[in-house]
Amino acid sequence: MSLSEFELIKRYFTGKKIINSHVRLGVGDDCALLTVPGGYELAVTMDTMVEGVHFFPDVAPDDLGHKLLAVNLSDLASMGAEPIAITLALTMPKVDTSWLEQFVEGFGKLARSHNVDLVGGDTTRGPLTLSLQAMGFVPVGKALRRSGANPGDLIYVTNKIGDAGLGLKIARGDYDAGPENEKVLRQFNRPDPRINEGIKIRDYATSCIDLSDGLLADLTHILEASHVGACINWEKIPFSKAVHHYIKETGDWQMPINAGDDYELCFTVNPQKAELIDIDCYHIGFIETGPGLKLNKAGLTQEIASYGFEHFY
Repeated sequence: MSLSEFELIKRYFTGKKIINSHVRLGVGDDCALLTVPGGYELAVTMDTMVEGVHFFPDVAPDDLGHKLLAVNLSDLASMGAEPIAITLALTMPKVDTSWLEQFVEGFGKLARSHNVDLVGGDTTRGPLTLSLQAMGFVPVGKALRRSGANPGDLIYVTNKIGDAGLGLKIARGDYDAGPENEKVLRQFNRPDPRINEGIKIRDYATSCIDLSDGLLADLTHILEASHVGACINWEKIPFSKAVHHYIKETGDWQMPINAGDDYELCFTVNPQKAELIDIDCYHIGFIETGPGLKLNKAGLTQEIASYGFEHFY
């Protein structure tokens, strides 16, 4: 017999022990209750993932649960916020208990690792669609934004990029990275939100964004919000061994800087504060006064356009 909506909620989403001290009341009432400590602001974000648009129908449910939460935590990381709580809206064509158990395990494990509580949400019938809202705290006036970059600032990324884009090609059957397949696919299916890095850089970064739609597209968001331009150095952009091999084999050097789903942080720092950087990261360019994004590759500098992920094109 299929579970009713309320049985489903009771089995999979209620009765969990609250792990974050700022959560006063979780799942079970009409609203959750959170305590916002003095001197802090509440950062709120939400993402929706739709089957066939954001994930393949045959994706492992635990991977999907992990990624759904990870992409939201990544948004909090880009603001320098500490995650506190999440809400989940789950639309499913039918109740599949095996699928639900794996899905809940995937996002539950990541939530516990970041001391995050599920405090509410909704369930309904329809095409598989997952919406998750994440909330976090950041000291008043310390939130990182896209609009703070200044001419002369240095541009950094927190880790290697392009693996997720390569993972998408592998998942589609368009490419085979051989022994690197498993590692690359993990980056695509289970990104690691850079929460600790976001918190550490908020004392000196002038702007920040997470790389969800691709390096060029997301850096362009910073440039537009800050009314500046930038030049990035191709030789300084960090790529994995698998991505280097892909570029050499196919000649497609633009894929890793345009593909999305990396969920690394891209941030800017005044050069006078560069010595304060206390995380692993890579310097890839600098902010300029004039508008537009330029790429220096093999000694040649030219303007470059981004074609990151777009929902409506």
